[in-house]
Amino acid sequence: MRFAAIDVGTNTIRLLVGEPDGAGGHRCVLADQEITRLGQGLLPDRILQSEPMDRTLAVLWRFRQAAESHAATRIAVIGTSALREAKNREAFLERARREAGVDVRVISGEEEARLTLLGVRAALRIGPERLLLMDIGGGSTEFLLADGPEIRAAVSTGLGAMKLTETYLQTDPPRPAELAAIRGAASARMIRLRTQELPDLDREEETRGRMFVGTAGAVTTLAAIDLALDPYDPDRVNGYRLSRTRVGTLCRELASLPLAERKRLRGLEPGRADVIVAGALICLAAMETLGFPGLLVSDGGLREGILLDLPTA
Repeated sequence: MRFAAIDVGTNTIRLLVGEPDGAGGHRCVLADQEITRLGQGLLPDRILQSEPMDRTLAVLWRFRQAAESHAATRIAVIGTSALREAKNREAFLERARREAGVDVRVISGEEEARLTLLGVRAALRIGPERLLLMDIGGGSTEFLLADGPEIRAAVSTGLGAMKLTETYLQTDPPRPAELAAIRGAASARMIRLRTQELPDLDREEETRGRMFVGTAGAVTTLAAIDLALDPYDPDRVNGYRLSRTRVGTLCRELASLPLAERKRLRGLEPGRADVIVAGALICLAAMETLGFPGLLVSDGGLREGILLDLPTA
């Protein structure tokens, strides 16, 4: 019996086909992803644009075909930040049913965090550890505070790598004032997260005893750049440790390069080169403001969690 999960993100669509491994998890049969930029041009009117929708629907059709060709008996398709925010979401969902043959279920930021935690725990083989999970996406960044299996708090912020890029970065390479604007916006949001939304995280002893885990494209890309991976190797990225000092260095190096040079960096997928600066700045602001000296990288995330959450009966 095989199942498929498709994560329709603001920046990237990710496919995973798996089968039960007999131990409560899944064995990967097929994994694929493609950057379609569904959320491109979403702001300020919160309207999905025609070309990004067309690109995304074409990939959805192809991923459904791939899942079916690998004998997936059920395909779960999940939409996140861009579809949560879009005023014309229903038009996209109807086209997905008609043109791609899939029903897309749009989930809340809190549900996204819960499913991501499932995928992260499975990927890193985490037991009862206390952790803070950060999932940096194109349209939002989710945080989840967990004590073992108990979720204490889940917060979806408006910070997204693509969203901040479109809002603040106008020059190539970015000007210092543009970078400072992103850092200021991210830091201000992190302060509210620390002092109001995540219980006790403003206490130093709380951060000392808690594992900080990062997942999704921005974080895994920073690890891949640090490792100079070409091609990308999920086994080397998963479990990799990034220090706050190193993330700060990567931020400065990436921001200093014109886009054309960034695209040639080992470990950086060319289609992510324009948004990686904002993604790295979100990561650094979180580490600085929340008081973590480093983070553990998980290659597993939302699509793995979607698969694990499907009933097997």
